[in-house]
Amino acid sequence: MSLPDRKENEVRRMLEGPHPALPPDLADRAAERGRRLLRRHRVLRTVGWLLLLAAAVAFGVWAAIAEPWTAPPTDTTPPLEGW
Repeated sequence: MSLPDRKENEVRRMLEGPHPALPPDLADRAAERGRRLLRRHRVLRTVGWLLLLAAAVAFGVWAAIAEPWTAPPTDTTPPLEGW
């Protein structure tokens, strides 16, 4: 028997056996868990977008106040020669 045939036979043997009893509320519990996961993902995505928006606003305010694109003022004047 080749390797795929052996595996196929094992699977067929497992499927032919007695099936385990499932809890009657399994579908309800699975649906509730799915709703919880979706709600959690939606909340996390919303919080992530809000944090990104807050960071962009904070950067914009900082850039408007600090003006990092301008040259810093010189602390000393150059020496005057020839006067």
